[in-house]
Amino acid sequence: MKKPSSKIREEITRLQEQLKAAETREAERIGRIALRAGLGEIEIEEGELLAAFEDLAGRFRGKAGKATGRKAAETGGDTSAPAAKVASGAHANGAGEV
Repeated sequence: MKKPSSKIREEITRLQEQLKAAETREAERIGRIALRAGLGEIEIEEGELLAAFEDLAGRFRGKAGKATGRKAAETGGDTSAPAAKVASGAHANGAGEV
């Protein structure tokens, strides 16, 4: 039996909410760690910081190569929204970190 479109839409909405919550948790965790490392006090362009994070991610994934920060440009630059949430809700002491 096929699901009606209304049920599929409800499921999509529920999954989008779960995704948003998971991304928020991940952003807050990374934000707390970044603040503990002192990144909150460094004045750096967002593109440069993104490139540095991409390099770091590549290092842990076993990739070599220089990051350019182009992902933000390719996706419309929507990477700032989670960062803003982290800045307002993160604590430098890392309490609650997993």
